[in-house]
Amino acid sequence: MAGAVAPSLLDLVGSTPLVELSRLSPKPSVRIFAKLEGQNPTGSTKDRVAKAMIDAAEASGELTPGRRLLEPTSGNTGIALALVAKLRGYPLTCVVPANVTEERRRLLRLYGAEIVDSPPAEGSNGAVRLALELAERDASFFMPFQYANEANPRAHYEGTGAEIAAALERVDVLVAGLGTGGTLMGAGDRLRESFPEVVVAAAEPLPGDEVMGLRSLADGYVPPILDVSKLDRKLLVTNEESVAGLRLLLEREGIFGGVSSGAVIHAALRLADELDHG
Repeated sequence: MAGAVAPSLLDLVGSTPLVELSRLSPKPSVRIFAKLEGQNPTGSTKDRVAKAMIDAAEASGELTPGRRLLEPTSGNTGIALALVAKLRGYPLTCVVPANVTEERRRLLRLYGAEIVDSPPAEGSNGAVRLALELAERDASFFMPFQYANEANPRAHYEGTGAEIAAALERVDVLVAGLGTGGTLMGAGDRLRESFPEVVVAAAEPLPGDEVMGLRSLADGYVPPILDVSKLDRKLLVTNEESVAGLRLLLEREGIFGGVSSGAVIHAALRLADELDHG
């Protein structure tokens, strides 16, 4: 609401705008829209997930005042959790691959998070393994664990997907990056309720070609919240194509996105090219 005053920064999570990417569409009869999740407080859709997981854990009594949080992350979820933890009064330790960018490390530290490095060659799977070991050894940690936490897809069902359904009269295809699977599962389920024929499509990294923020299922770890049978399409995207996608997004539409956003754009353009209208 214009002119409204939020009682807390966390009250500004979600309700992000949609913008039409008319300069990117391959044909006038196909319209492409982007959800500007960068307008969340820490600049990513993971703010929705972090807040939802902490809200749910507090409500259930699992998370008590001052308890230490632990989470494996490649960056954005950790940054989002670090903001929530700071404002709610929880110490946070993030397990990240040792090759995570210095920018993300600095953001985590600025928010007050401690960082534990996992082997760089093992990627996000290695961070998951190490975090599970740490949680097993020390029961004082509470691990929200975005990969298995039902609050993750629920945040996108109640938030992202519902917002898209309310804003658009028609959705033929939903494209999202394959990370934890939360966006694809939650927003996909909600959009199917409003648009039963919608195609839910995942942008997945080519095996062995790392795209920051996304995961290849060929790496051997399928997040428990991800039901692959609910994916209508999977499009393999290289890191080079993802970078080209984010550059195209900036050059044509003036939107700064990350590499995972570039992967989504690349996949969306491929799918848009297949449609006569939609």
